[in-house]
Amino acid sequence: MPTYLGQNQYGKAENRVVKITRDGATHHIKDLNVSVSLSGDMDEVHYSGSNANVLPTDTTKNTVYAFAKEHGIESAEQFGIHLARHFVTSQEPIHRARIRVEQYGWERIETPASKHSFVRQGQETRLTQITFDGSSWEVVSGLKDLVVMNSTDSEFWGYVKDKYTTLPETYDRILATQVSARWRFNWSDDERAAPDWEESYEQTKKHLLQAFAETYSLSLQQTLYQMGARIIDHRDEIDEVRFSLPNKHHFLVDLEPFGLKNDTADGAVYLAADRPYGLIEGTVLRDGCEARIPVDLSTL
Repeated sequence: MPTYLGQNQYGKAENRVVKITRDGATHHIKDLNVSVSLSGDMDEVHYSGSNANVLPTDTTKNTVYAFAKEHGIESAEQFGIHLARHFVTSQEPIHRARIRVEQYGWERIETPASKHSFVRQGQETRLTQITFDGSSWEVVSGLKDLVVMNSTDSEFWGYVKDKYTTLPETYDRILATQVSARWRFNWSDDERAAPDWEESYEQTKKHLLQAFAETYSLSLQQTLYQMGARIIDHRDEIDEVRFSLPNKHHFLVDLEPFGLKNDTADGAVYLAADRPYGLIEGTVLRDGCEARIPVDLSTL
């Protein structure tokens, strides 16, 4: 049966690199997990085993560490841009580079005597994916594992009911989720000034959190839309936002067998259920823009 080679790529995944910058006695940390994926004229290595066009994956790993020293790590996005540009412009057979970066946060332990002690932040993991084809860029950044909760100002009622429905309507509930979000920048070529990547991330996260906190929610879908709309309204550099929001359910515990009233108005006791969970996902776009972020965020 005739066959032919379809899409293919190769690279070095999960290169863990920690860069310490010393500013006198004050130190700064950038802690990244970098994955490199390259594609181009790679037919012969598949058909005949010829490695004539193959840059070893070990070389891509070495490049990550060398660039961290030579160029520093200004931001996850800028570091990915440096790497992608290098692989495409320095190797003729390589036509496209995709760099994925996870960034782990550290907070300084403030003491009078020490400016070089840190504690790992537990809020979220910062993400970015840089794609370069030699002429145009696509930058998609985001975060995962950001757990948020509103202990009130959330309702759920008026939904479809059939013979299998047992969930009671509620007019005062906990709304909690573990946010996974990606946002796509409209910067795509070197003729335009790139965004301030660090400022953009901090402000985007701020607007995401403020929208979650300030939305009186009748559904998690409504909250999702408000979060995305606020980001796009306040950040001109972003055209598309996609969320995956598992609903971290909190159920009122039945305490009547013990003669106790478990009323939300008095401060209630809940069972936090980790599964099964509702999974709410959606994309919010700037008017006139097309969706490019994959529906399944686990692939990005």
